[in-house]
Amino acid sequence: YTSYYHTMINPSVYMDVDGKYRGLDHNIHQAKGFTNYTIFSLWDTYRAEHPLLMLMKPNEATDMVKSMIKHQQQSVHGLLPVWSHMANDNWCMSGYHSTSVLTDAITKGADVNKEEALKAMVVTSNVSYYDGIGDYIKLGYVPFDVNGTAASTTLEYAYDDWCIYQLGKALNKPEEEIAVYAQRAMNYKNLYDKEHKLMRGKNKDGQFQSPFNPLKWGDAFTEGNSWHYTWSAFHDPQGLIDLMGGQQGFNQMMDSVFILPPVFDDSYYGGVIHEIREMQIMNMGQYAHGNQPIQHMLYLYNYSGQPWKAQHWIREVMDKLYTPNPDGYCGDEDNGQTSAWYVFSAMGFYPVCPGTDQYVMGTPYFKQMKLHLENGKTVQISAPGNSDENRYIASMTVNGKTLTRNYLTHKELMNGAKITMKMSSTPNKQRGVRESDFPYSFSKEVR
Repeated sequence: YTSYYHTMINPSVYMDVDGKYRGLDHNIHQAKGFTNYTIFSLWDTYRAEHPLLMLMKPNEATDMVKSMIKHQQQSVHGLLPVWSHMANDNWCMSGYHSTSVLTDAITKGADVNKEEALKAMVVTSNVSYYDGIGDYIKLGYVPFDVNGTAASTTLEYAYDDWCIYQLGKALNKPEEEIAVYAQRAMNYKNLYDKEHKLMRGKNKDGQFQSPFNPLKWGDAFTEGNSWHYTWSAFHDPQGLIDLMGGQQGFNQMMDSVFILPPVFDDSYYGGVIHEIREMQIMNMGQYAHGNQPIQHMLYLYNYSGQPWKAQHWIREVMDKLYTPNPDGYCGDEDNGQTSAWYVFSAMGFYPVCPGTDQYVMGTPYFKQMKLHLENGKTVQISAPGNSDENRYIASMTVNGKTLTRNYLTHKELMNGAKITMKMSSTPNKQRGVRESDFPYSFSKEVR
């Protein structure tokens, strides 16, 4: 409940009682038919905070999306919010992740002007002078010798471009009009280094940055290193699996995250910043849960035939990194994101790829949990044998029907659902291992 409270602090209402608010152009605007919001810390919150609000508070979440569209229309740059703060934008962090929030909300039924939303997304993605977008469009990546956070920014743009493609496709836009975004969505592959099996910064001449230290924080990766960001193809885990030579190679690389020592050989920041210190205190190898980029990574085992490993590590994180003590919070709250991860993970599922209607399975934290949805429906999650020892899902039913796939859909939840899981102290290595059980990957759509 503490975490759930944290998720409800921001975004916050930003208008007077009569609906007037100061817009990004510093003129006074009238909110008609919606409540205007601000504090969009989008580099953090697109991952789980906004999807949680769309599940539990869809009316407020829809108003937030409408506020983002108005922000873009009032922007002299034509940009959707990056880090909206009152009548300003802090331009903090990278990506244009409003595209994720808009696509996710519309996919899940938000009543907004879809054409306005798509237009705002397309305009934002083509502001060539903003944070390497011009080079990204020309080269297929943001060059490291031009932009100090080039690799992480490229990975984030590629996912955001997939969001634009998805919305365009949902609106039945001509393929020739949106194909460019399908192509841009694959730009993450341009930074894959076969030698290290990791993402790596690339210079404008097409050469990888050198020297390359995958443990180094900073450089081509904002607030993280290559081991944290390599998993950032939210929309295409299968593409990552293919790059790494298949499921076995992918799982070995995933396992390595927890084996590598929680140290760094160097830091772009000139010392140990708090995110690095938190990773070292957590003592889970290179898994830096105190910062956002790697938080979805545990769930990727569901795409590679080993869902029981996701179940193991998710319980480890929940037990070790969230405790009711003064030092019991594992890093930055970042406007609800780190708590939203906990709330979703306590339910037993997580939105790995906002913009799809899927929630990827983890492991439930309680023996029983009920979600009271705004539409009057109830989701009941039951795991009567659940314990720290019995953390593995042996079998699962939804409304009495056996479910082997590694995800639930938004529609299943919104219709009301009774989800029952039989828990075990040993993993069921026959469940969720078929490709038909795996969640969405863009590569499978375009094959």
